[in-house]
Amino acid sequence: MGSMEKIETRLFINGKFVESSDGKTFPIRSPTTREVIAEVSEASEKDTDAAVAAAKAAFPAWSALSPDERGAYMKKLAALLNQNYKELSQLEAVSMGRPVSTYFDNYAAASTFEHYAEAGYEAQGISSLNTPGFVNMTFKQPYGVVAAIIPWNLPLVFFGNKVAPAIAAGNTVVLKSSEKAPLTSAKVAALIEQAGFPPGVINVLSGHGQTSGAILSSHMDVRALSFTGSCRTGRIIQAAAAKSNLKNVILELGGKSPAIIFEDSNLENAVVETQSSIQFNSGQVCMANSRIYVQDTIADKFVELFKSKFAAISAGDPLDPATNHGPQADSAQWDTVQKYLAEGKKAGDVALGGKTEVSGLSEAASKGYFVEPTIFLSTPEDAVVMKEEIFGPVVNINTFKTEEEVIAKANDSEFGLYAAVYTKDINRAMRFAKVLEAGTVGVNCTSPTVAKDMPFGGFKSSGTGREGLGHSLNNFLETKTVLIKINS
Repeated sequence: MGSMEKIETRLFINGKFVESSDGKTFPIRSPTTREVIAEVSEASEKDTDAAVAAAKAAFPAWSALSPDERGAYMKKLAALLNQNYKELSQLEAVSMGRPVSTYFDNYAAASTFEHYAEAGYEAQGISSLNTPGFVNMTFKQPYGVVAAIIPWNLPLVFFGNKVAPAIAAGNTVVLKSSEKAPLTSAKVAALIEQAGFPPGVINVLSGHGQTSGAILSSHMDVRALSFTGSCRTGRIIQAAAAKSNLKNVILELGGKSPAIIFEDSNLENAVVETQSSIQFNSGQVCMANSRIYVQDTIADKFVELFKSKFAAISAGDPLDPATNHGPQADSAQWDTVQKYLAEGKKAGDVALGGKTEVSGLSEAASKGYFVEPTIFLSTPEDAVVMKEEIFGPVVNINTFKTEEEVIAKANDSEFGLYAAVYTKDINRAMRFAKVLEAGTVGVNCTSPTVAKDMPFGGFKSSGTGREGLGHSLNNFLETKTVLIKINS
């Protein structure tokens, strides 16, 4: 990237870019070269409080605007997000290793802001004449200050999914980016400034969870919080919310998503889609199908096809348009995946990958935190790698004979984000759609396939609440009942 010196690394509070109050920064290293590419401001307690105070001060005027007036700013921001593809894709490549060839996040965020720029009028209550002598109604009103804490794997997708509905509903926002991938959020803050948003409506902080994230979770002036990330952090946020002001918390957490392949399915499609699900973004996707169950009659054929597709990656510098497999986001992610690879080798049979080195890397990428696509076969269902989220390009493929057997295996997980079933039998498809314990079930498709206007979220420990067009606006609105007695 030629313009490295121009990377924005400061905090965006009350419409201004500022260094952290105590001068603290943290380094962002390229997971490809291990070189420090930026020193990013670390939000302190004082900075986090200042951002919440700015959002609180901006709330009365922002919430008093019409949805059209709020939407005008959002449309400007959407246009800027669409225009800045190149820089945003490069920032993600150098900060967390996302290949530019697979980058779409800015367009997704732009589309979300475009939608919510016009969706504000959907915030409507109901009325009732069912109580004699009364006209009763409900108001839908914004909470006030909303916090958004986003993950590092698809930062701008989540930036749009949380911020757009929150501000469309009339709230003001403090967003904390992930310490692994803060650069695109800081760039979007510059675009927010360019779009002319009133100061304090959207504040963008970079920093670590134990400081800024913990303060937002327990802050008495934050009335709602939306988080996407790990189950461990989700539990901490939920506990902090309970101990403070019982803020409304929306959590989209991890997954260990099963995909079930029956002998009557279109085998080629099932192979292409399931391997793409676990390989995209180097397996760093919460809904990736990390457990695949194949009917025993077609298992050998499926595994052979899967191996050839899964092995055919182009690993390398994520800035190279020919690369479709980047490194893990940082050394911590790489170390975690390595631990799981060691566990997997003890429990199952390695059919592909499993080595610590990835062959064929260019010199530029030779120091990178790469993990080669790995397949484990015949892993016991109670093994660690079958139970815990690995967040790497690692898949367990096991076999089954009967429907009852595979339903029990698929549902034997504390996660429940996504599940998939491949079959041409409509009755079986509907049986599985009903019985699989997951917030989304794909029939003859798998993650990351979702529908924009359908609710997305998890069963069990995979989260609470739902997001999606037509659903997220309500996450950021309180319901008030108004009782009006009529004198006869």
